[in-house]
Amino acid sequence: MTPVILLAEAKKSAEVTDWGARIGWLVGLALFVALVYWLMREGWKWRGTLQSDLPAPPSAPEETGPARLSMSGRYHGSTTAGQWLDRIVAHGLGTRSRVELTLTDQGLEVERPGATDFFVPTAALREARLDKGIAGKVLTEGGLLVVTWALGDKLIDSGFRSDHAAEHTEWVDTLNQMINDTEGAR
Repeated sequence: MTPVILLAEAKKSAEVTDWGARIGWLVGLALFVALVYWLMREGWKWRGTLQSDLPAPPSAPEETGPARLSMSGRYHGSTTAGQWLDRIVAHGLGTRSRVELTLTDQGLEVERPGATDFFVPTAALREARLDKGIAGKVLTEGGLLVVTWALGDKLIDSGFRSDHAAEHTEWVDTLNQMINDTEGAR
């Protein structure tokens, strides 16, 4: 035989002789992945059950007045204030989504297509700051607008990222000024 024919025969892979074992491994792997997914889903539902004492966030009033600021971007979730890994999942607050934020004298309107909208009254606002992470989402330093607000007797941090990150500083300044004006009026 010539060397070319020997090389062609050497490149052939061996035939699979044990299809049963191979299919068994694939079925086992698929069942394992399904089990892990199911356990993650049950954990998410259990977290929502544990947070069921949290009241539902209010919806926006019919008339909120003229907009002071507005932005579009991403909602990255809400956590217990000061604990950036303790995600709040009750009432859909853990669902990441696109967001349209509107700040008025009445409060902060959070419109989320595909998720539950909510409204944060001005009296419930506590602080606004720039941060680098929330609920498993880590960005560059100052890349996330975090708004601290009260829901019932619990303080919550909600994280937003604008499509235009340069807007974050204006939002922090305006929100903190509104909060200071509200506290001064009390």
